[in-house]
Amino acid sequence: MAVTSCPTGIAHTYMAAESLENAGRAAGVDVVVETQGSAGFTRLDPAVIAAADGVIFAHDVPVRDKDRFAGKPTVDVGVKAGINRPGELIDEVRRKAARGETTGGGEAGGAAAPAGTPVERTGESGEGYGTKLRKWLMSGVSYMVPFVAAGGLLIALGFAIGGYKINKAPSVMDHFVWTQADSWAALLFQIGGVAFAFLVPVLAGYIAYGMADRPGLVPGFVGGSIALTINAGFLGGLAAGLISGGVVMAIQKVRIPAALRGIMPVVVIPLISSAVVGFLMFVVIGKPIATAQRAMTDWLNGLTGTNAVLLGALLGLMMCFDLGGPVNKVAYTFATAGIAVSDPSDSAMKIMAAVMAAGMVPPLAMALATTVRGRLFNRTERENGKAAWVLGISFISEGAIPFAAADPLRVIPSSMVGGALTGALSMTFGATLRAPHGGIFVVPLIGNPLLYLVAVAAGVCTTTALVVVLKTLRKPAPGTTADAAGGAAGGGEDAQPAAAATADSAGSTDPADRKQPATA
Repeated sequence: MAVTSCPTGIAHTYMAAESLENAGRAAGVDVVVETQGSAGFTRLDPAVIAAADGVIFAHDVPVRDKDRFAGKPTVDVGVKAGINRPGELIDEVRRKAARGETTGGGEAGGAAAPAGTPVERTGESGEGYGTKLRKWLMSGVSYMVPFVAAGGLLIALGFAIGGYKINKAPSVMDHFVWTQADSWAALLFQIGGVAFAFLVPVLAGYIAYGMADRPGLVPGFVGGSIALTINAGFLGGLAAGLISGGVVMAIQKVRIPAALRGIMPVVVIPLISSAVVGFLMFVVIGKPIATAQRAMTDWLNGLTGTNAVLLGALLGLMMCFDLGGPVNKVAYTFATAGIAVSDPSDSAMKIMAAVMAAGMVPPLAMALATTVRGRLFNRTERENGKAAWVLGISFISEGAIPFAAADPLRVIPSSMVGGALTGALSMTFGATLRAPHGGIFVVPLIGNPLLYLVAVAAGVCTTTALVVVLKTLRKPAPGTTADAAGGAAGGGEDAQPAAAATADSAGSTDPADRKQPATA
């Protein structure tokens, strides 16, 4: 059995699941996957868990209810390993099962100590603090993203219907006319504003949760709310979450009498940690962080000309570097943080537009490349190309991962060039975006939409041309094809997960598909 999850719970989660299932079928192994995505998850049947030989955790955020799998042979890796090398993971967990290796989790850990915090239960025991810090932050971001999407789209719709002065409308509780479009626009805008008000507290609360489990939620939410109160914004939320988690972890290390353990999680820890975090945020570090937040905002507002174009190019490079991975998420989070206020600056909305435009380039380019030069791709890749059209127009960069996994040295650099061009052009054209997601479906909400589409098209065509040229220049060894070379680089069966359908190239009549099947 396997459990997959990623920070956004949208693409990598399900791609890893499909990849593991495909590799299991190829190896003659029954693989049952629990996908812990953004839409929730259905827990595996306890009977399935009891009967399973082992478990694979492929995740970048904490696995929920992980204690269910205690006592099973376990392989614990990041979600991309589940996409890129599922066969190796299945072999590894089978070897552990044959040796009788099992995980703990049922031992008494002393004074009411659980089997580690969510991040300590994430990944391998030898992970450094840098890796853990990334997972703590990704835990907060994964819970924040749905609030960003819902709030941002509602606010953008409010602006689209009622114009940019809708933020001055009175409360709909005081004035709402059912037959007036402006009243509905004000309603959408104000609902979106309420959703946005949760962003920083949710970010802080779930960073603390990633560090210290449920006891970290209360001080995390309190610290995040204080960050909003003192205008420390997104940076304040990051600091509040890390401080809250650290304070709770420190309290949990104190040895206390057994008689008091029952009230610790519901009274003592929330009381002490909230007081400490509140003091630090209000009195000690809040003002410096608020000053830093204002400085960053002023810097963004002052970006013009060449500086703005260079920033757009840099963000485009980051969006296309790892296609939904940590670098991509840094650029996306930077952009959404800028618009996660009731009245974002023009520069912040330009940055959001550039980031979304660049993120659409890789999957659309791969889809176009498989259409105009299908002979350079095997049948599975051509099927993936059909899915990439939909993923690309929806701003899901992960749609290009199967192509990047199969041929990273050609696909990733080409995508970065196209993404950088698109980001730079978007900033040059002054396109603005108030919504944090949506792809082609929110084009009516974009400032300068026609030029924005020109920027996306330029990047897509550039990346497509580069990929086609680089694949054409490739010199495969006698008896092999470009596809086989791509599979040896890490693709093969592992590069299929984004497509709904799979194909066996052994039965193809296309010369490009006539190759020896890759071994998982």
